[in-house]
Amino acid sequence: MYAKCGRVEEAYMIFKFLPERNSVSWNALIAGYVQVGDRSTTFWLLNCMEQEGMQLEDGTIAPLLTLLDDAEFYKSIMQIHCKIIKHGLGCERTVCNATITSYSECGSINEAKRVFDGSFGNRDLVTWNSMLAAYLVHKKEQLACKLFLDMQTLGLEPDIFSYTSIISAYSEEVHKNHGRSFHGLVIKWGLEKSGPISNALIAMYLKSSNNSLEEALRIFESMEFKDRVSWNSILTGFSQNGLNEDALRLFAHMRYGEVEVDHYAFSAVLRSCSDLGTLNLGQQIHALTLRSGLESNEFVASSLISMYSKCGIIEDARKSFEETPKDSSISWNSIIFGYAQNGQGYVALDLFSQMKKEKVKLDHITFVAILTACSHMGLVEQGCKFLKSMESEYKIAPRMEHYACAVDLYGRAGHLDKAKALIEAMPFEPDPMVWKTLLGACRACGNIGISESSSWLSARARA
Repeated sequence: MYAKCGRVEEAYMIFKFLPERNSVSWNALIAGYVQVGDRSTTFWLLNCMEQEGMQLEDGTIAPLLTLLDDAEFYKSIMQIHCKIIKHGLGCERTVCNATITSYSECGSINEAKRVFDGSFGNRDLVTWNSMLAAYLVHKKEQLACKLFLDMQTLGLEPDIFSYTSIISAYSEEVHKNHGRSFHGLVIKWGLEKSGPISNALIAMYLKSSNNSLEEALRIFESMEFKDRVSWNSILTGFSQNGLNEDALRLFAHMRYGEVEVDHYAFSAVLRSCSDLGTLNLGQQIHALTLRSGLESNEFVASSLISMYSKCGIIEDARKSFEETPKDSSISWNSIIFGYAQNGQGYVALDLFSQMKKEKVKLDHITFVAILTACSHMGLVEQGCKFLKSMESEYKIAPRMEHYACAVDLYGRAGHLDKAKALIEAMPFEPDPMVWKTLLGACRACGNIGISESSSWLSARARA
């Protein structure tokens, strides 16, 4: 009882004075420490349990595996997997399913697949869904699609989780036709009235292109019950697709209706205020976040920082940053962007150094922000060092947007030949934004030295 209520100290005191401990008491205590996220105590208890000669069970291992959800725990999950095999727990479904998920979250899709393959003949729907989710986390959409079809071939009927997962995988424009096919399957199986599936379909169509907005709205209007996810999906879709006036109208409708306005809604509408440059309206939304007690939420704070930065009020952006928790990269990235876009690149660089000093985990957006700062300040050499250090020092592979920033960096400094050479050395095909960045640099420099290829570049950019 104490463990389930999160009061693990009281649970431990009772456990400590038990005259006789069995697997039930050990598992209950371990589950309690798992629930509060205390990894060190959980693993200490596991070792103590083994030292007392207790037999490990599925109820011991399965909860513990949920704590291993990052690449830094890869060795730990391998050790736990060895214990699973040693104690003959590999055939236990709950353990198998948790192991697949843990390997996936620790970055090893191959090990997850090996566990899945080894569970043949002992799989349940959760096993299939665990592997499906693993493929999708690692952007293996084609393998996920094949697995989804294999489930049905073997007579296993997918559930709501299966459908929402696979539909979410086909949200990008390149997969739009596949997404429509899954929409057809949903209708065929009579699942179109399911709220979670409808929400996933709305998100899919909104992310595909502006042309799919009508389809998303059609699904939204046809829903018998619209939850917060439904409203927030449409609101976010409007905001991300540049339909900012529609987003503001929808937000007003939500406020005066019976829909609870949460941090997702505030973040989306503040993004629309940023794009419209409506400082007064943004300040009114800020006041609403204060009344709702959500101003320190990292997503809301990030949107407030962006809104004030884009409106040129960097002092208020900094105030929002200072008032929010700084344990994740979200608000840090926004304030670095803000200073970069307001011509204060050196402040952005100082914040980047402070971010590293405080051991905040950097992500790919952090490097887009810092490369933007270097570009605006003409710090070519420093920007190049950041780009080169991403993978070697921070284990973050450069993406298309990082190369676009580097091309802009060279272009603003007038190094068009270096920008062109960087594009040619990219490990993947450049997208139109990269070509447009280079063309913009050529135009800004008044340089037609790439005249023999400028028409080709223009054609690629238009394509």
